[in-house]
Amino acid sequence: MAWSGASERLIAAPGDRWITPAERARFETTPNYAETRAWLERLTAASPLLALHTFGRTPEGRDLFYVRAGKGGSVKPVILIQAGIHSGEIDGKDAGLMLLRDIALRGKDDLLDRVDLVFVPIYNADGHERTSPWNRPNQRGPRNPGTRSTAQNINLNRDYAKADAPETRAMLALLKQLDPILYVDMHVSDGFDHGYDVTYTYAGWGRHTQSRAITRWLNTSFQTGVDAFVTNMGHRPHFYPSAIDERDLSKGLRVAAEGPRYSTGYGDFARIPTVLVEMHCLKPYRQRVLGAYTMMEGAIRRAAGDVANLRAAIAADRAARPETLAARWARDPVPLEQVPFEGVALERYRSPASGEEEVRYLARPQRLTLPIIGQKPVGFVTLPRAWWVPASATEVIDRLDLHGIRYERIGSPRTVALDMVRLSEPRLGPASEQRVMVSGTMRHERRQEAMPAGSVRVPYDQPKGLLAAALLEAEAEDSFLAWGFFPGMLQQSGAMERYASAPMADAMLARDPALRRAFEAKLAADPAFATDGAARLAWFIARTPYRDERYLLYPIGREL
Repeated sequence: MAWSGASERLIAAPGDRWITPAERARFETTPNYAETRAWLERLTAASPLLALHTFGRTPEGRDLFYVRAGKGGSVKPVILIQAGIHSGEIDGKDAGLMLLRDIALRGKDDLLDRVDLVFVPIYNADGHERTSPWNRPNQRGPRNPGTRSTAQNINLNRDYAKADAPETRAMLALLKQLDPILYVDMHVSDGFDHGYDVTYTYAGWGRHTQSRAITRWLNTSFQTGVDAFVTNMGHRPHFYPSAIDERDLSKGLRVAAEGPRYSTGYGDFARIPTVLVEMHCLKPYRQRVLGAYTMMEGAIRRAAGDVANLRAAIAADRAARPETLAARWARDPVPLEQVPFEGVALERYRSPASGEEEVRYLARPQRLTLPIIGQKPVGFVTLPRAWWVPASATEVIDRLDLHGIRYERIGSPRTVALDMVRLSEPRLGPASEQRVMVSGTMRHERRQEAMPAGSVRVPYDQPKGLLAAALLEAEAEDSFLAWGFFPGMLQQSGAMERYASAPMADAMLARDPALRRAFEAKLAADPAFATDGAARLAWFIARTPYRDERYLLYPIGREL
């Protein structure tokens, strides 16, 4: 659809000394890593308001860098904006270069009166350099987008909880260092066409959230201020719409709870106000970059203008200690509400290629009223006083350090009464982000557990206690168990030869009528088991002291 807006005045004139590479290319292309860094080095050298810093390195050896914009003097709260977490979605980078120029040299330094800005232009730097016109087939520009995932094929916006990528580990360290009052993550959506060019969201669409005070601020002060600013600049803001069925919008827009694998979910559990911005892929790159600029400026102005209330919301959530964690969610068929929505008119036709009915958008608005379909919690975990992590779980203890989760390390062995989880019917898969997910039926058991020296006790009573719960509780969607951090628990140690186990099992059957009845019931209920001699003998071994008593036992315990 045709578009023009006040934000077009932000574009530098041809020949301007400080024109950005994207502006010079008329938004046909985006600059590569070296060109971006060189331009920013020149800009930061020209302004005392800006400084360039590095905060990590990629697997292919590129520096991860950011620009800090500030006026110095007293310590100010920080707003962190990142672009290029999915480097094919690079609008935020080119918008940020324009915004930094205008802050440093064109009179927008008032943005720094109450806050400092930290801008990461290229988070996924290796993927950024893997450019191809074929990388983003649904997206209108630029001609040279990068890739969604890193050189290690990790999607950084699925890696916050498990922190496998060096880029993620660097970002978590930066978050811990800066403790931003607002964290903005710039993306470009795929999906169906609609009438909005600047969309954004928070965890669970601001409905299914952990940080309730922060979410109230985002849903009121932030949303009101940003929408007014973006609209005034000629763009159309809206909460990010995710359709239940993109070919039939009448089924509604879906809202889901988010785990800490995502930037927004992570911010929700870590008590960091986090906003995901999704420019719309079917809008031209020029329009998208200008929309991203206005969204970033509007977010800075709103947060800077309401620092006291924002800080109060953060403090309230960091002081909260909910007694339970919703660990499982299911679709709620009852709509949360009906909302007005501007779609794009379409026609349907039968495709000779697919053999099915397809849609073709017609570039004119279509006014709709759509239901919002949310979720309801269907499984809760009562949170303990603390979790105990054995010294051998080095990967987990390393992640606790990365996330800034406080713990106490014991210097000598200790036996602790713990509630622990054992899997039954374990299931592997799907493979995701270089890990194999683990699930199964979980049963709790009380144990006296010998914790060796070097083990750690993680108290729930801390500002990041809920994040600790999301990572350490076995039932949680993004737990270390779910992400496959403990493959050893799936491997049974030791074995008994059949010449020993068969006569032992025969003797057990002969002397224990209750055991015989249970065995016969198992044979009748499970034909595959009945024809598997090894499985039958394993059933008996599991009921003797010869069993591997740590088989399928999740090694992180709960202190009640």
